[in-house]
Amino acid sequence: MWPDRAAPRSGGRRRRYGRIAVLAVITLVAFSGFALLGNWQLRRRTWKLERIAEANARVHAAPKRAPGRSDWANVGSGPYRYRHVRVTGHYLNEAETLVHGTSSRGYGYWVMTPLRTTRGFTVLVNRGHIPESLPGTRRFREMSRPTGSVTVTGLLRLSKTGGGPLRSNDPAHGQWYSRDVAAIARAGGLPAGDVAPYFIDADATGGAQDLPNAGLTVVRFPNHHLIYAVTWYTMALGVLIGGVIVLRRERSNAPAED
Repeated sequence: MWPDRAAPRSGGRRRRYGRIAVLAVITLVAFSGFALLGNWQLRRRTWKLERIAEANARVHAAPKRAPGRSDWANVGSGPYRYRHVRVTGHYLNEAETLVHGTSSRGYGYWVMTPLRTTRGFTVLVNRGHIPESLPGTRRFREMSRPTGSVTVTGLLRLSKTGGGPLRSNDPAHGQWYSRDVAAIARAGGLPAGDVAPYFIDADATGGAQDLPNAGLTVVRFPNHHLIYAVTWYTMALGVLIGGVIVLRRERSNAPAED
């Protein structure tokens, strides 16, 4: 009596077709997932372009009055973001603070000076950038510091707490690596609750050689969503091509029908 070989062969064929089905499902799921991520990045790109257009419109609009106490709670999310503002008052030059930072002129310090406004509150003003070698020199001591009533226009900026990427602010030793408004105000002895929760990057008013160098703020809005979308779509295509190759190989190796 001959042994029955049909059952083992049929079982092997079912296992192979099962593997093909699983590979097909994995390929479709991976392809769909990468394609959906690409679609999401395109939607994010559209959203980002709309936000950039809104911000650019505010950056280049005529200056508005700087937000007062009633607007401070919403200044981070409201229409003042990336807005040029205007404020009048007198500088508290004795509370000047130097903050480490880089500009288009190289490494140095931002000169942060409190401005006591005619509206009864104080706001920190970034008067501009100076070279790293300047502090401690006679030229620094003789650098122009405005007195009397002044009107400042500039870009409203939000406070940056903590410090730099690798260095923390050290108020005790006067070392600042971020423009942390609240911490600088405390270190300078300014009354709590009297200082605006933002600072102003002053516009340039003098010549290119005047110190500090104002008007060096660069407003950039990174938008890499198209690159991300292309990456996800490329991965989706790669998965699809790879899956098709593997599936065709599996099918070609499948046992022939009796």
